[in-house]
Amino acid sequence: MIRMNRSLSIVFLLIVVVTAGVVAFRSLGHLSFQSTKQVEKATYYCPMHPSYTSNKPGDCPICNMTLVKKESTDHSPQITEKKATDHELSTGDQPKVFTVEQLMAMKPGEICLLHKCKHGTCMIAMTPELARLGKCPMCGEDLGVIIKDAMPQGYAQVQLGAEKQQVIGVKTAPVEKTMIIKTIRVSGRIAYDPELYQAEEEYLQAVQAMKKAETADPEIKEQAAKLVDSARIKLRLLGLSDPIVQELEEAGKPDRSLLYSDAGGKVWLYAPIYEHEIPFVHVGDSAEIEVPAIAGKTIPGVVRSLDSVVDPVTRSIRIRAQLENPDGILKPEMYVNVTLKADLGEKLAVPEEAVFMTGEKNIVFVAKENGVFEPREVTVGAKTDQLYEIKSGLIEGEQVVTSGNFLIDSESRLKAALEEVGKGGGHVHGG
Repeated sequence: MIRMNRSLSIVFLLIVVVTAGVVAFRSLGHLSFQSTKQVEKATYYCPMHPSYTSNKPGDCPICNMTLVKKESTDHSPQITEKKATDHELSTGDQPKVFTVEQLMAMKPGEICLLHKCKHGTCMIAMTPELARLGKCPMCGEDLGVIIKDAMPQGYAQVQLGAEKQQVIGVKTAPVEKTMIIKTIRVSGRIAYDPELYQAEEEYLQAVQAMKKAETADPEIKEQAAKLVDSARIKLRLLGLSDPIVQELEEAGKPDRSLLYSDAGGKVWLYAPIYEHEIPFVHVGDSAEIEVPAIAGKTIPGVVRSLDSVVDPVTRSIRIRAQLENPDGILKPEMYVNVTLKADLGEKLAVPEEAVFMTGEKNIVFVAKENGVFEPREVTVGAKTDQLYEIKSGLIEGEQVVTSGNFLIDSESRLKAALEEVGKGGGHVHGG
């Protein structure tokens, strides 16, 4: 009986202690919440210049727009690592502002925020590259991250109403992956090359002499080998590749199509391509030839070799393609139009009209929500007839301006200049 009373006493004591602890914890949390609410002050900011804040209503000193009150964001708590306290990113109406230098100095995991991703609530460990884009890597949603000075120097975001966009004819197109076909069009001629014919003859004679010297003295054999090497080097300088030289050696006679053409035979095509086009042309590529003298006639060909030396005057090299000449219509020195096509595969691309080239940089304007247009510096790759390959600066799915960007460019530059004047004339952050 005594043991039972003692057990009941212990249980009762534990219940009292637990109850007291819960009450104290709730009271402490309530006091902390009230203390936070008392310290928190109303904040007003400019929708067009989020970096400007004030603790009282009024107008933005930069653009005279009425300041907007920042709503509380207690419902979306921010989670960061302790070491990233100075680099927290807000998910509220007014995101914190970072310079590119600050972001690039951070390490992966130092920029963290709680993001309600469309694929579920997830903790995003932002890298500087992702933060620069301001997009969730899972769903592409805007994270509300503003990066100061990430825009091209001398440019600023602009906001245009629907009516003004219609007046200046603003049109947009998506950034998307597509097959890139690089087309190169040049003027060529059917080869008439007595010099190369003579060089081929000399090479074959040197090869024959070396074979006859196999049983001769070592000194004579060495001299014959040097003559062969010298003749081969000359052929390479005149544009023949090693496979073509090997074919010449197997044929045992120079190529007479370099002097005249025969019906049913083959001819050589010479065509220059510029220095910047060299990476897109390879041996084995197909070529289409049109003969101006014969309307509607297209002849297929294959690129067999490329010259190994760039012409210092024209900054070009000569390609050699071999063509069938079934009807004998192709004559030496006849001019033809040549089309070369290089398949570069699937690449991220935008319409040609979207890229605004200033001479120093390539700018596109990305269409955001509420009529906002953001200038973005991009790195372009290959150019096709209608597209530019985008190597950096854009992500798939964004909308870029393809018409009206000249006027948007002017407004962006003007606004950036006014902002610089405003910064020089007074403070940006309100008290």
